[in-house]
Amino acid sequence: MGRQRGQQRRVVTQIGSGVAELLPDHDRPNAYTLLVDGAPQSHVDLDDPTYLEFEYVRRIAASLDLTAPPRMPLRVLHLGGGGLTIARYLAATRPGSRQRVVEADAKLVDFVREWLPWRPDPKLKVRIGDARTELRKAHDDEFDVVIVDVFAGARTPASVRSVEFVHEAARVLHPDGRYLVNMTDGPPLGLAKAQVATVADVFAEAALVADASVLRGRRFGNLVLTAANTPLPTAAIGRRVAGDWFPGRLLTGDDLTRFAGGETVVTDADATPSAPPPVGMFGPRPEVPE
Repeated sequence: MGRQRGQQRRVVTQIGSGVAELLPDHDRPNAYTLLVDGAPQSHVDLDDPTYLEFEYVRRIAASLDLTAPPRMPLRVLHLGGGGLTIARYLAATRPGSRQRVVEADAKLVDFVREWLPWRPDPKLKVRIGDARTELRKAHDDEFDVVIVDVFAGARTPASVRSVEFVHEAARVLHPDGRYLVNMTDGPPLGLAKAQVATVADVFAEAALVADASVLRGRRFGNLVLTAANTPLPTAAIGRRVAGDWFPGRLLTGDDLTRFAGGETVVTDADATPSAPPPVGMFGPRPEVPE
């Protein structure tokens, strides 16, 4: 039986990719954090889908908010589902948006559907499948935004890191479309630098947002990359992330080129999964109750 409104308790279950855990947010009466193998994946407020707890999600939202005039519907492909936080946000802030969410783990989708049900929306479709396979099935110019938030536990699979993958994403985008990537990395930031070089090989414009300490290679964390073939509203994005509860730093132009530091473009032939987070960063892996 699923969760009843107002009922808050920890739930742990085995899914295809590991162990899923749902933790109640005691500061918000109907909000929860979804973890997979101990790593936070999503925060969802069922009463207010516009509330975004994680700073990297707010950074994605800042870019999305500036993609088109307020409340204008968008065509969005989400590669990586989690708790559908951004899909819920877009359904609330841009009603009528046509969204397709691709998630590889069917048991995770079932878990989210049961415990964090999303509001009925005929234009929000969830598909079970591999991100790259589903991307290949998409038509040219089918989407305004492609969001890549694909993780196996706390690691990014090799299949979504290559220039061939980025070319496929560019193919399915409108000429004015946006490509957004959420990634995690730590010192010496080899994955992030290589991803910037790879995306810059396909798109004319790019902007990277992260905590200053992450960009300086002092700690592990999330980095959000936005790319397009038309000018990005970098000044507006910069103001949004600088004014956040946890301010972020924006890199563009020559600063972003220097950050990449001459890293080479990643291809299918040499792509590898991202490095795991530091041991103990997310605490012990939860156990599934007998």
